[in-house]
Amino acid sequence: METGIRVLLLSALVALSGCASIHHLFHRHDAQPASDAATTDKDADAQPPRVIDPQIERRKIKVPKIKSQNVELGLQFGSLSIENFGTNPVYGVTAAYHISEDFFFQGAYGRSTAGRTSFETLSNIQLITPSERHFTYYDLSLGYNFLPGEVFLGSKVAMTSAFYLLAGIGSTDFAGDSKFTVNFGGGYRVLPTDRIALHIGVEDHVFQSDLLGVDKLTNNLEATIGASVFF
Repeated sequence: METGIRVLLLSALVALSGCASIHHLFHRHDAQPASDAATTDKDADAQPPRVIDPQIERRKIKVPKIKSQNVELGLQFGSLSIENFGTNPVYGVTAAYHISEDFFFQGAYGRSTAGRTSFETLSNIQLITPSERHFTYYDLSLGYNFLPGEVFLGSKVAMTSAFYLLAGIGSTDFAGDSKFTVNFGGGYRVLPTDRIALHIGVEDHVFQSDLLGVDKLTNNLEATIGASVFF
């Protein structure tokens, strides 16, 4: 009798233990989706915010229509320091052919009138006649553009510009004689429009002279401003 009661009690304990295990298993499966949902929310919070694309108004740029090969005609005016004969006004014309954006050929014609030397002023003796005081030069030079850039006037106006070097040969008519001349110098060019250019230049015209009784090289410095048109 006692043995039967013990068997009955053991069976009841085993049954209760199995129900508890099953109940715990079902509760684990029900709780799992809640944990996954929490993890998903945390991942969403950890994502960086979306980058805002700024709407920037682009500045309109005007590209110069200057051709790489063109002809340039110009006028110039300035001062010419004729060695021993003072500094006098000079005027001239130029014609250039641009081989490329870097190199160009330039022909120049200029004219000035020499003043009196200190010897002429002190002794009141004329070394040359008035007609021989005309100083006229003809040059053919090779030019090289370097340091190209832009000049800005305010925030809306930009002008193409460049420095350039010149070197060449030619002839100078002075004191009744023609002298073989070597010229060299440089300048600065600014283009307010696509066809018009403004120039500032300095140049030296060197030739052999024995006018004052001593055969020597004379340096004749010229400083000019000018304007030219591209064709």
